[in-house]
Amino acid sequence: MKAAPGRGRRALVVEDDPDIGALIEAALEDLGFAVSRVDNGQDAVIAVKDESPDLITLDLSLPGLDGIEVCRQIREMTDAYIIMITARINEIDRLQGLETGADDFMPKPFSLRELQARVNAMFRRPRQTATGPADDLRYGVLHIDMSSRRVYRDDQELVLTRIEYELLVELMRDPERVATREELMQSVWGTDWTGDTHLVEVHVGNLRRKLRPAGYIRTVRGVGYRMDLDA
Repeated sequence: MKAAPGRGRRALVVEDDPDIGALIEAALEDLGFAVSRVDNGQDAVIAVKDESPDLITLDLSLPGLDGIEVCRQIREMTDAYIIMITARINEIDRLQGLETGADDFMPKPFSLRELQARVNAMFRRPRQTATGPADDLRYGVLHIDMSSRRVYRDDQELVLTRIEYELLVELMRDPERVATREELMQSVWGTDWTGDTHLVEVHVGNLRRKLRPAGYIRTVRGVGYRMDLDA
């Protein structure tokens, strides 16, 4: 029997509605996660420090610390996948969530099956590329140590989220090739759902800012992205 993607992993559910929180908790437990649940932002930050979860589902409208601020704080201490699940569905909230480090965004009401599919896709993807885990990637002053999953600009280590790391690896594997947004969605977010390619644009924007002073990622209008020393 194939192990569930969450087997041996921990998840943290941050949700102030007890009914919705219980549903999310049960859905993740079905995937094999050991799940903890808190109902406010302060406890979420403490739980991340104490438990080091691999996955966090995060509501935006929380008592105490707002979900955006919670995301900002916990992203500084973990590279866990963060999925925002919220009734606040306007574009500004969505962009703020993604720009502070969330990996995905699901509006309420939402399908538990879709949540499980997205989580499955995240954790089922191999954590190595076709170059093999021992083959480092280099481009200009950028260096990816594939064995340790660390990224360096010259000798300075860059702090990237998991999604940002995976995007950079995909682009640096074949830097002359233009990777379409759809291809990046499939390779980085998984193949079980089509998602919204706007996710790619926001995360590439975050990644490009971290690579400065040289952005190194050029947008090919209407197509996607490729590496470029002059970008």
